[in-house]
Amino acid sequence: MILKIEHLGIAVKNLEEANRLFSLLLGKESYKSESVESEGVTTSFFALGESKVELLESTRPDGPIAKFIEKRGEGIHHVAFEVEDIHAMMTKLKNNGFQLLNDEPKRGADNKLICFLHPKSTNGVLVELCQEIR
Repeated sequence: MILKIEHLGIAVKNLEEANRLFSLLLGKESYKSESVESEGVTTSFFALGESKVELLESTRPDGPIAKFIEKRGEGIHHVAFEVEDIHAMMTKLKNNGFQLLNDEPKRGADNKLICFLHPKSTNGVLVELCQEIR
């Protein structure tokens, strides 16, 4: 079951500049920044009620965020939904014709297990499923 929109992921060229901009926009500082080497990103999170904004800066020129920005420019990269049971949700979605970008959940930022759905199967939106690691 999908519980809520967990966060919106925003691809940025310069995380330091984006943090300043979003701090001014949201009226608060980022509560957490971390690198996820497997995804080639450094992230920064802003809490907004029960949801978050995640800023993503590529740590390598051939990383997914760098490629995204090269093709589309900075902006919304993905929508993340918090799920109760990521394994069950992945099985359910795969059985219903959604294309998963990974067969098993991976460790993501902010203490989450994650899985992405291919935008071709979600009307052009990159969807991330995430579950808190307990």
